[in-house]
Amino acid sequence: MDDASFADTSDQDLLAQHVAGVPDAFGELVRRHRDRLWAVALRTLGDREEAADAVQDALVSAFRAAHTFRGQSAVTTWLHRITVNACLDRARKAASRKATPVDDTERLDQLMEPHESAEAPAMRQDLHRELLAALATLPAEQRAALVLVDMQAFPVAEAARILDVPTGTVKSRCARGRARLLPLLSHLRSNRGAGKDDSMEGNRTQGPSVPPASGPRDAGDTNPAAVKGGGGLA
Repeated sequence: MDDASFADTSDQDLLAQHVAGVPDAFGELVRRHRDRLWAVALRTLGDREEAADAVQDALVSAFRAAHTFRGQSAVTTWLHRITVNACLDRARKAASRKATPVDDTERLDQLMEPHESAEAPAMRQDLHRELLAALATLPAEQRAALVLVDMQAFPVAEAARILDVPTGTVKSRCARGRARLLPLLSHLRSNRGAGKDDSMEGNRTQGPSVPPASGPRDAGDTNPAAVKGGGGLA
């Protein structure tokens, strides 16, 4: 089947079709959601290879566990929960290793969305460099909450469903994470002045801004193993 054959099929129906044995149904789910899953993983882990492995692990787990989905949340919430759990598992295993901040332009370009890194002015690249380095200093749970709420613009309630914790826990993790980031990023806020972007203030209390990811893109191979390739995921 081609993509057009699934155009009017909901995520939940696609998952049901996958369980029933329709060959390309899960691949269509991957095509629809892989870019947002990749963005969450990359910003949570801060390492391209680790993020690619985490997303691949998550999609394999989702492929195998599709029959356990009971429809108590949206399919995208379920997929994000599996992905975040895979990221947190990897972050805990790597907790003994000191986080290495992004320290060169080529590496920064890899961590950013392709269209953003190609067009962003030098000042914005510097901003992203410092934000990503500061984010990498947070505990994994705080980092995951901030990535979902501040960078991916999920409502707190949706982030709580993804993380499988109460909304109060998400708010607490975000507040603690922002408090830890503020001393590292306060100079960026003062430098940006009136030009700062407050477009996401509705989701958070006042704190250091973090760059939003772009929306999902439509691209490429739908094989879950293709995620290993990284940001392009093709």
